[in-house]
Amino acid sequence: MSEQSAKPYLVRALCEWCADNGLTPYLAVKVNGQTRVPRAHVRNGEIVLNISASATRKLAIDNEWVSFNARFGGVSHEISVPMGAVAGIFAKETGYGFAFATAE
Repeated sequence: MSEQSAKPYLVRALCEWCADNGLTPYLAVKVNGQTRVPRAHVRNGEIVLNISASATRKLAIDNEWVSFNARFGGVSHEISVPMGAVAGIFAKETGYGFAFATAE
């Protein structure tokens, strides 16, 4: 039996910790073919997403995906990020967070 990755658990925990402390959770993403994000906001193959409750709708963080709806430039987008593309999660205000290896 293979060990399950701790990454999704850490992402959920830090997101909750940020909410409990009035901080803004940001998700750093390495964009790949499976990642659904607004391409106009991708820089050097990466995007940083605000995943706070005030910036997202229908936020779901499961063991395989982070998905939600968000507005970019006033236009609503469905965002889907495979957990393997998550490069990190951190609090905007303090920089506290975790960095992760990403799937290539």
